[in-house]
Amino acid sequence: MRYENLPNTVFKQNRNNFASKTLENTITILTSNDIMHTNADDVMGFAQNNDLFYLSGIDQEETILVLYPDAYKPENREILFIKETNEHIKIWDGEKLTKEEAGQISGVQRIEWIHDFEKILQLMAFEADGFYLGHNEHIKRITHNKQTQQDRMINWCKEKYPLHQYHRAAKITRALRPVKSSEEIAQIQKAADISIEGFYRVLKAVKPNCKEYELEAELTYALLKNGGTRHAFKPIVASGKNACALHYNTNDNTCRDGDMILLDFGVCYGNYNSDTTRCIPVNGTFSDRQKEVYAAVLYCLKEGSKLLKPGVIPADYEKQMAGLVEDQLIKIGVLDASEVAAQNPDKPLYKKYFMHGTAHHLGLDVHDVGLYSRPLETGMVLTCEPGIYIPEEGIGCRLENDYLITETGNINLTQAMPIEIEEIEKLMTA
Repeated sequence: MRYENLPNTVFKQNRNNFASKTLENTITILTSNDIMHTNADDVMGFAQNNDLFYLSGIDQEETILVLYPDAYKPENREILFIKETNEHIKIWDGEKLTKEEAGQISGVQRIEWIHDFEKILQLMAFEADGFYLGHNEHIKRITHNKQTQQDRMINWCKEKYPLHQYHRAAKITRALRPVKSSEEIAQIQKAADISIEGFYRVLKAVKPNCKEYELEAELTYALLKNGGTRHAFKPIVASGKNACALHYNTNDNTCRDGDMILLDFGVCYGNYNSDTTRCIPVNGTFSDRQKEVYAAVLYCLKEGSKLLKPGVIPADYEKQMAGLVEDQLIKIGVLDASEVAAQNPDKPLYKKYFMHGTAHHLGLDVHDVGLYSRPLETGMVLTCEPGIYIPEEGIGCRLENDYLITETGNINLTQAMPIEIEEIEKLMTA
């Protein structure tokens, strides 16, 4: 294992919490993600279904978790199905989980081979009144035309058991996952710590005429060296005008003397993620205009992050943050105060230079599950990421930290990552 497993008491508690929210006499079925192929017989790196991981801790393909809290037979109340290994698999792909190992990780007592799933389910399905099935309920920007393992499970169940009632498992996990346990917070902190080390490496490596991908390599080195699973998302290393493209990530341009670089990056550690953004000058010294824009964004980050506290409605937070950015855009001369005063409130002028939200839940997903109509609560982890983008000047600046909501406010989990102008310049020119 690249990472240290969470104690199985975490997953036992998660399953208890989940079961308490299901309807009486229902069965929950959650499947692992597919292994995605590239070309020929090659595959991409495997990433687990996060709801399955949340309830079991199992980070292996071809896994199914079945929960039936009201089963007549106690041995049917929790069953974990895993891939049966053999000598051929060991030779070609290496070790897979044994039943004993899967039980130790998950805390599930009954472990079965996945090829027995259909037979075992049939023995108890007709005792139940309905099923809870998993489904990706995130906005389908990327997966709108993809059929997943979860989709196939939904279709299969409805074909085999058409008269049962069907319910959404994701509605329950969406309610549970935003509030993190102390063990989950520790994993996010570890991911953040690796990101911090990577940023220090970038500060030492950047110089005029280096390639953006050279800096990406420094981030990759730090995450692999420290046991990170993968980048939380493809890093954005955007120099000059590239920083005005919010999701630029080809990272193949040359970093020119006098330009500023926007780095938006994160680490996945033990399936939990960090997400941070910093901006640095290619030559080690911010220009006067870069300083002005950077200071405006940093002010919004410092003031806006104070709003992240229990009881705050995310929509209200976003409205206040937009007001902060709007004021700074006027201050740095990008917007005219009189024109802002006369603007159409449904088409605010700041949207030309600041067009995205500034806080999202963070955890097993980078954009973690959670309703934005739900007030913030102690134990939630969110980002704060204001930005200002001025394409005509070739300047894009975004700054982002990760915050744990506490009873009295929040804690910055990325406090150790340099962000002050003077500190960054000092580290780069040392």
